[in-house]
Amino acid sequence: MISYKYLKRVLFGRPLASDRLEHERLSKTTALAVLSSDAISSVAYATDQILLVLAVLGSAALSYVVPISAVIAGLLVLVALSYRQTIFAYPKGGGSYTVAKDNLGQMPGLVAAASLLTDYILTVSVSISGGVAQIASAYPSLKAHTVLICVVLVFVLMSVNLRGVRESGAAFSAPTYVFIVMMLALIATGVVRAITGPAAAGAQIAPSIVATSGAGLSAPAGFALAFLILRGFAEGCVAMTGTEAISNGVGAFKAPASRNAAATLGWMAAILGVFFLGTSFLARHFAIMPTAAETVTSQLGHRIFGGGALYYALQYSTFALLVLAANTAFADFPRLSSILAGDRYMPRQFAARGDRLAFSNGIIALAVLAMVLVWLFHGDTSALIPLYAIGVFVCFTLSQAGMVVHWRRTREPGWRRRAMLNGAGAVATACVAIVQIVTKFTAGAWIVVLIIPLIILLLGRIHRHYTQFEREIAFTGQSPLMFLHHTVIVPVNGISKPTAGALVYATTISEDVRAVHVEVEPGAGRELLPRWGAWDIGVELVVLRSPYRSILRPLVEYVDHLTEGGDADLVTIVVPEIVPRNWWGHLLHNKTSLFIRTAFLFRANVVVTAVPYRIGRSVRLVDRVAHDEMLEESTSARPSVRSAVRSGTASVESGR
Repeated sequence: MISYKYLKRVLFGRPLASDRLEHERLSKTTALAVLSSDAISSVAYATDQILLVLAVLGSAALSYVVPISAVIAGLLVLVALSYRQTIFAYPKGGGSYTVAKDNLGQMPGLVAAASLLTDYILTVSVSISGGVAQIASAYPSLKAHTVLICVVLVFVLMSVNLRGVRESGAAFSAPTYVFIVMMLALIATGVVRAITGPAAAGAQIAPSIVATSGAGLSAPAGFALAFLILRGFAEGCVAMTGTEAISNGVGAFKAPASRNAAATLGWMAAILGVFFLGTSFLARHFAIMPTAAETVTSQLGHRIFGGGALYYALQYSTFALLVLAANTAFADFPRLSSILAGDRYMPRQFAARGDRLAFSNGIIALAVLAMVLVWLFHGDTSALIPLYAIGVFVCFTLSQAGMVVHWRRTREPGWRRRAMLNGAGAVATACVAIVQIVTKFTAGAWIVVLIIPLIILLLGRIHRHYTQFEREIAFTGQSPLMFLHHTVIVPVNGISKPTAGALVYATTISEDVRAVHVEVEPGAGRELLPRWGAWDIGVELVVLRSPYRSILRPLVEYVDHLTEGGDADLVTIVVPEIVPRNWWGHLLHNKTSLFIRTAFLFRANVVVTAVPYRIGRSVRLVDRVAHDEMLEESTSARPSVRSAVRSGTASVESGR
C-alpha cells in the first residue's frame, strides 16, 4: 500500500532545508515568467472587453479602441515608473500593504491588503477562465466542460506551486516565452499586411453581442456616449492588472534584488504596452469584433496566420499563458498572507513555509477560493471581468500616495521629483478607480465594494483575537509558581494491558491516582470490584452510576465535584487509547478518548492526556514493565503499581 509520505514526495518533491532558501530565488528571465505572466497575458482579453462595451455603436466602436488603448498604455508607463521608485525604496518588497501601512496608517494598509487579496483570487479565476475560453474558440466542443476544466487547471497550478518557487518558475518559463514569440510574429505580420494591403471592410457585429450590450442605443450622444467610452476605458484597464506583482515580490529575486526587479518591471511594461496597442490596432484595421464563440486574438490568428499550424500554436500558447498567468497570484497571495500573518491579521499558519520552502497554506487557500469562484460564475470570463481590476487600482492609489508621504518624510536627494511622479500616479489611478466603480457598479462591481469591507472586518477581528490572546498568556516571571494538589483520574472499563499502561504512567506524575469506572451496564461495577481488589495495585477504584448510559456526563460531574469542592487543584485525566495496526482498525474501536478530550476542552484546571497502546507493535509501556527483571520490589506490605502490574497482568490473563 502506498504511504502518504511516499505519495507526497512523488507529487511535491523532497523537503528542502531552510538554508536552501537563497537558491530558490529567481533570475530576471525566470521572474519575468513567474511575476509578469498575469500582466502580459491580459492582452488576450483586454481589447475584447473594450469592444464588447462599445459594440452598441456598431462599426463606429472600432474608431475608439485605439485611442482608449493608447490612454491605458500611457497610464501603464506612469504606474510602472512609480513602482520602479517603490522597488528601490523598499528593497525587501514594497507591496501596497507594506507601503500604505508604513506611511498612511493601519486602516489604509488593511484596505490595500483586502483589495489585493480580492484581486489575487480574481486573477486566478479570470486567467483560468480566459485560457479555457481561448482553447474553446479552437475546439467548441469543450465549451460545455468549462467549469470542470477550470477546476482541474487550478488544481494543477496549486500542485506545481507546492513544489517550490524555483521549480514553478522553470515549469512556466517556456510557455511565457513561446507566447511572446507568437504575439510578436502576429503583430509584426499583421502590421506589415496593414501597411501593404487594402483596408478592411466594416465590422459585422454579432447579434448576441448587441443584444447583451443594450441594443437601442444605435447613436448615443452626449452623456450616453461619454459613459460608454468611460466604461470601455474601465474594462480595458484590466490590461494593467499584475503591474504591482514585481514590486510585491522583490524579495523573490536574486541579488542585487532591487536592480533585477526594476529591470524586469521595465521589460514587462514594454512587452505589455506593445502587445496591447498592437492587438487593438490590428482589431481596428481588420474590423474584428469579439463574439460569444471566438475571441479577438483567435480571429486575428485566423486572419493573419490562416488555419494552419501557426494559428494553433498561437491559440495553444495563449491558452497556456492565460492559465499560467494565475501563477502571479500563486506567487504573491501566499507572500502577502505570510506578511499579514506576521502582523497578526491572518492565522499564524499562513506565515509558515512548507517542505519545499513555499507558503503552502496560502497556496492551498487561494486554490480553494478560486475554484469556488469559478463554480459560482460558471467559468464565464465576461461575468468575472466586471469584478476585476477595481481592487488593483485601489492598491495602486494607496501605494503611490504612501510613497509621496515616504519621500516627504525621508527627504532623500531628488525627493521632490520622485514625490511628484508618485503623486501623479496616485491621482491618475484614483480617477480610474472611481470611473471603474461608477461605470461597473451595476455590472457586478458592487460585489467587490461589499467584499473588501467584509475582509477588512475579518482581518481586524483576527488581529483583536491575537492581541487578547497574547495579553492573557503574558507572564512576567516575577511571581512564584504555585504548587497545586494534583489528582490523576484513569477511566477504566476493565482490567487490561491498556489500562495497566495508563496506570503506570499516572503514578509517575502524581501520588493521588484514582481509577474511575462508569457503570453503563447495570451490575458491571459490582463484577469489577472483586477482581480489582484481587489485583491489589494500591489504586482506588471509583464506580460511577450512569442511568442514561452516558460515559461522559458522570465523569464530567465527578471531576467538577473534585475541582469545585477543593479536593483537587489540578486534575489530569489519563485515557488509555487503542491504536490499531491498520487504518481500517480505527473503524472497529470506539473513540472514547477523543470524546473525553472534547468534553473537557473548555474546563479550567483539567488536563486530558492519552496513553497509546499500539496493537501488534513491539514497544509498549506495560510490556516493558512486565518483563523488566531489573525492577526493584517494593519493601512495603502492599505492592507498588509497577510490581502489581507486572505480576497481576499475568494472573488476570491466566484467569481468562
